[in-house]
Amino acid sequence: MTRALLTLLLICTTALSWGQNTAEQKKLEQQKNKLQKEIKEFQSLLSTQNKKEKSVLVQIKESEAKIRLTQNLINTIQKQSRLLTDNIYLNQKKANKLEKELEVLKEDYANTIVKSYKSRSDQSRIMFILSSENFLQAYKRIQYMKQYANFRKMQAEELKEKMAELEALLEKLKEQKKEKENLLAETEKQKKELEADKKGQDALVKVIQKDKKKYAADIKKRQQDEKKLEQQIQKLIREAIAEENRKRAKENGKSTANVSNTKIELTKEGKIISDNFKANKGQLPWPVERGYVSQPYGPYRGQADGVKVHSNFFNNGLDIATSKDADVRSVFGGEVTLVTHVGTFDKVYTVLVRHGSYVTSYTNLKSVNVVKGDKVGIKQTLGKVWTNEATGETVLKFYIIQDVSLLNPQQWLNPLK
Repeated sequence: MTRALLTLLLICTTALSWGQNTAEQKKLEQQKNKLQKEIKEFQSLLSTQNKKEKSVLVQIKESEAKIRLTQNLINTIQKQSRLLTDNIYLNQKKANKLEKELEVLKEDYANTIVKSYKSRSDQSRIMFILSSENFLQAYKRIQYMKQYANFRKMQAEELKEKMAELEALLEKLKEQKKEKENLLAETEKQKKELEADKKGQDALVKVIQKDKKKYAADIKKRQQDEKKLEQQIQKLIREAIAEENRKRAKENGKSTANVSNTKIELTKEGKIISDNFKANKGQLPWPVERGYVSQPYGPYRGQADGVKVHSNFFNNGLDIATSKDADVRSVFGGEVTLVTHVGTFDKVYTVLVRHGSYVTSYTNLKSVNVVKGDKVGIKQTLGKVWTNEATGETVLKFYIIQDVSLLNPQQWLNPLK
């Protein structure tokens, strides 16, 4: 009994592990497809742009993005390969077990056939029944012969099923081993591309190292501009929260003297919108139809190891490089709370869209299609991305804020777009 329970437990554990591995393999395949798509878009965008128009810093930033994407792709493929190795091991173990079971089944079936052969005569079967001492014994012998015939049939079917199961499993193993070979080949291919990208970046770094002071100053200025932009956006959001709370207080006949500028007082409708926005975390569409992450959320990776002025910078938003004149889209339904010029360039716009207690911010727009107070739907066009002619960059700066807290946009956007 204990042995049977242990066997059942082992089968259940193996099945659970197999199910988890299959789900993880599907997830990794989706990640790989997403990264391949992003790399393809990266290369497509670069092929339509004139490198001569771009500064060395922008070219290095693009190189960093490509290296990051390729490295992420290599890591994903290697995870797939490791998981596939585990699956191959489990399947091989299962195949070995099936082969042993088949040996036992074949032996038992052979013994049954031999016994049947020895008692194959119709006369001997009839004599077996007629030699019964009474009617009940004769009936039981007839039933026994029927059961024995059914047992033989069941043995044959079980043997057939096990052989088919083993054949399918061996075919699956063959496919998995082939898939692993393809993954290993793909990994080597991506590693070669990564090495070529790093060599290209090294060449650009040498250009920078000839005039470190100039490029260090340029990088530092860019980081200061980024920090100033974030501070301006947060200031505008605080003002918008205070304005909305004052409006709500007036409607309810309350004092507007000490309203909060850090947390919005939501209406019932605002609470529903806020909850819906939160429920779609990880599923929001990208704010542009095509593009790639040129600078992710988090600690700022410097554009060149030779210029060390970037160690303390943290990117609280997401920089998305896209094509010239690309449309900027709202990632969720909401209300436009502000359209203004923010940052170091007076000719570019920032649009803020409120979704209950959440705000999405779209910066670096050269033109806008909306005004304050407009209700917008998901994927509705807000304007077009601005191209910096001095650097050749077409980059949308995207933020997600809850009240006044800056969130990681990459956790909210659908990785598969």
